[in-house]
Amino acid sequence: MNKLTLKPALWIAVALLFSGLVQAEQDEYAGLQKPPQPGDFGQNSSWAIAFDNDILVPGSRDQDYTYGLNITYAGKHARHHWSSLHGSIDWLNLKLGLDDLTGPGIAADKIEFGLYGFTPEDIGQASANPDDRPYASLVYASATREIYQPASDVSWQSTLTLGVLGLNLVGEVQNAVHSSYGGTEARGWDNQISSGGELTARYSLSRQSLLYKSGGGTEIKSTLQGSVGYLTEASWGLSIRSGKIHTPWVSFNPELTSYGERSVPNDYAVLSERYFWAGIAFKYRAYNAFLEGQFRDSDVTYDGDEINRGIVEAWLGYTVALGDGYSFTYSLRGHSSELNEGEGDRNVLWGGVLISKNMS
Repeated sequence: MNKLTLKPALWIAVALLFSGLVQAEQDEYAGLQKPPQPGDFGQNSSWAIAFDNDILVPGSRDQDYTYGLNITYAGKHARHHWSSLHGSIDWLNLKLGLDDLTGPGIAADKIEFGLYGFTPEDIGQASANPDDRPYASLVYASATREIYQPASDVSWQSTLTLGVLGLNLVGEVQNAVHSSYGGTEARGWDNQISSGGELTARYSLSRQSLLYKSGGGTEIKSTLQGSVGYLTEASWGLSIRSGKIHTPWVSFNPELTSYGERSVPNDYAVLSERYFWAGIAFKYRAYNAFLEGQFRDSDVTYDGDEINRGIVEAWLGYTVALGDGYSFTYSLRGHSSELNEGEGDRNVLWGGVLISKNMS
């Protein structure tokens, strides 16, 4: 089988390099961290553009989660934007008895628009390949409501996403980019999950808590997360960031990323900082529409006994925030194989870049 492999020596070299760079950042740490304040959280505005692609990792790859693109707005006007879904989020939280997510606390809101897609390994084949993962795509809009509770030092985040599976747009964008540099045309998009379009949705809820914070610029936090919809799953994860940090620990949440759906920095005042971050999550994925399909018939889908429900996801990255409000991030993410047979039984790896601007 064509599985992703890296020699142990390479992993050791990466780990040593990462630890050395983290120590160098800690040596330069000069600022004092502070807990979020009502005047800081949710009062400023920021935007971010993120791009994921499997070519942003070492080696040649064009398969599985192949690319994602989105734009996010965070700030005091997001809740009342014409496209906002925050009213629906509050209604859902109240119906679920989650009064803490609509009651007292320091609130922040975000809205996001994006698209992303998946392909099999052989994108030059036009016919459906039942032995590899199917083509799949999502075009979506989402809204996020975050409540930080200072008394318990806990952050709750709920997100509602509405989207459409199976639109031609995602394949057309991919092929337009490939055409610009003479790349291989992805010829099988007509075989994608829910080809022609099908409405879908997802609601997710997470609880984050700080486990450790050093005076030298290192934070460790844990995250419990669950979601229902096109990705139905439960997960527990640990994440760390270390370096020259000035923003509060709730300001950056890469552990809440779900493929193209990114969690961007919150809307704090302009601060200069730089830090490394990494983490690991253990997930039980009960349903994945990108593999199993939804209500419409699709050319290639997988049954439950062909899918690994338990997966391990890991990530690492580096963020630089400049004093002028711009922030730049590079990330590397991956997870274990979701399929237990066929050509699609392989680990998944991709890279991403994110640019954000604080407009406070």
